[in-house]
Amino acid sequence: MKKMKFILFFTIAIFAITIIPLSVNAGSKTKLTIFHAGSLTVPFAKIEKDFEAKYPDIDVQREAGGSTKMARMISEVGKPADIMAAADYKVIDNNLIPKFADFNIRFATNQLVLCYTDQSKFAKEINAENWYKILEKKGVDWGHSDPNLDPCGYRTLMVLQLAEKFYNIKGLAKKLIDNRPKKNIRPKAVELVNLVKTGNMDYAWEYLSVAIQHNLKYIKMSEHINLGNYKYDAFYKLANVKVTGKKPGTWITKKGKSCTYGITLIKNCPHPKAAKLFLKFLLSPDHGLKTLKEMGQPPFIPCRVPTKTMADKIPSEFANLIEVKE
Repeated sequence: MKKMKFILFFTIAIFAITIIPLSVNAGSKTKLTIFHAGSLTVPFAKIEKDFEAKYPDIDVQREAGGSTKMARMISEVGKPADIMAAADYKVIDNNLIPKFADFNIRFATNQLVLCYTDQSKFAKEINAENWYKILEKKGVDWGHSDPNLDPCGYRTLMVLQLAEKFYNIKGLAKKLIDNRPKKNIRPKAVELVNLVKTGNMDYAWEYLSVAIQHNLKYIKMSEHINLGNYKYDAFYKLANVKVTGKKPGTWITKKGKSCTYGITLIKNCPHPKAAKLFLKFLLSPDHGLKTLKEMGQPPFIPCRVPTKTMADKIPSEFANLIEVKE
């Protein structure tokens, strides 16, 4: 009996000695918190995996959502974060600079497309010339994300306004929106992916990168209306959408502009050293930017800031990956 007790005690002791260092080591990892646009979920998952392989002592913890909502979680709710990446760089300008961030790096572009599957109504008929006629049809179920929470939402409304002007069809935008059930306005664009895939929605407006990453069929719009080419910014500006402001009862007017993503380091963030390492990795043409390109989201190489004043505020660790360009 005594011998069995000794063996049991010895076994437990060996197990404890083995497992305790692992627990201590796991607990000692730096937890890097990143808030980002939902449309960055797939590429950031790959970038996270590659980054953690290179820096095993850092545990990247990502939280995705509508860019406006995520920025307000920092600026209004006070939720701690190290890095914020937005689908519209203006979200960072409007919500985080100068109180919560010093700079805003433009690192990637995108464009809007209309997503669907083979099961969508009129899937065999829809094309780049007649898509708006399909969305007008009774019984066709389509949706987009919430303009007040997600840039893809207000960009969708801009695309509809621009289509009205480009095709010279008066009242087109309103007619389309009137045929879109209010329940089909979702907090973030990526939520619509599953609805389309499961047949609960026929069509949804998404970014091209999201459509590619989720193997959805999609209709590409004319460059005059897809918000994907900065050369058409003068035309894009003809669209404007009112969204809720920082304070209840206030409104902001968003003007059309080509899709440009922005990223920043939060002031006084919990883990500045790890955050700088991640930003350098993300902005590198051989790492993060390469992943974005492979996943259908063209990056800026090098990445950009609009002024020399802002460039001077960028940490030296990755300043050589940035250029000053409006």
